[in-house]
Amino acid sequence: MIQARRWLQGPWLPPHLGKAPYLWLLSLNFFLWKYFYIKPSLLELGLLVLSILAFVPMYLASFWLRNLRVVPLLLATIALGVAWAPFNFGACTYFIFACSMCAALEQPRHAYLGIGITLIAATLLALTLELPLPFLLPALAVGAPVGIASVMDARVRRSSQQLLRKQEEVEHLARIAERERISRDLHDLLGHTLSLIAIKAELAGRLLERDTAATAKEIKDIETTARHALAEVRSAVTGYRQSGFAQELAQARAALAAAGVELDANVQPFPMPATVENVLALSLREAVTNILRHARATRCLVSVRQDGGQVVCHISDDGSAPLDRGALARGNGLRGMRERVMAAGGRLSLHASDAAGGLALELHLPMGAVA
Repeated sequence: MIQARRWLQGPWLPPHLGKAPYLWLLSLNFFLWKYFYIKPSLLELGLLVLSILAFVPMYLASFWLRNLRVVPLLLATIALGVAWAPFNFGACTYFIFACSMCAALEQPRHAYLGIGITLIAATLLALTLELPLPFLLPALAVGAPVGIASVMDARVRRSSQQLLRKQEEVEHLARIAERERISRDLHDLLGHTLSLIAIKAELAGRLLERDTAATAKEIKDIETTARHALAEVRSAVTGYRQSGFAQELAQARAALAAAGVELDANVQPFPMPATVENVLALSLREAVTNILRHARATRCLVSVRQDGGQVVCHISDDGSAPLDRGALARGNGLRGMRERVMAAGGRLSLHASDAAGGLALELHLPMGAVA
């Protein structure tokens, strides 16, 4: 009862098919042509109504089924046509509907084979029972094109659905990639700035009792840094953040100086694409953040040069703190940096610097990197 109630409530057809399949049922009017010149008996009319009432649910169900599951309905429809052919040439409509049901066979060769078998059955039936042309001609002339058109339409609809699913998958992957990009950018923005604020707050705490003027200066720097971080986050959220390498180098020098680390920069002056400059700036920010957090360094070296068609950036420190390079390589910062460099068509390497205990990063980016 529950299944019957659900079926009665509908939908009776897949929503993407619209109302057209309901209109195709009007072709059952072919059964009425006989009765314009021959008066039917009540028994014949009753059987005709019962056969149509049995056929309509099978016809509607055929739009929900695929492949072998539709074969019983297909055979039942052909059987109705065979049963009515000796009494009413309108039975050709059952063979036409059977041809259209073959569209539910997803393999084209199976669908066209089903159409062929249906039309051959109609032909053999007409020849065996010597049925009139008004039965055979509609079955062949209408059944073949209707079946072929139904198969082609079903293939187009399935292809469209597959394309839609692929587009949805691409959009899903794009959303994931965008979340990862935002995560990397926010990590680069806030990680560096919060590290600087923590260092300056610690310095202000040490100077509080000895030098109130220096303490006030550090607190002012904390306020300025926090406001700058807030502006950068707003720019990143709206998608308009473009960080120049020269500006980032100046900020790195100030941040390292506050921690007592000397920055030695050797940057060759040459024009570079905006994408390369942005990647270098964010990579420098992440590297400086790691130096401030972990390295216990006194000196940082940054060099940028053009080598053929590539930009080579080298960042190293003389840190003395013991570091787990494996854990560092698995961290969010370095992983985000590596992904950003690879997205620009470059490569990144991490190795021990010339100074004992220090680390060195080396980035190779193509000059023609595309945003």
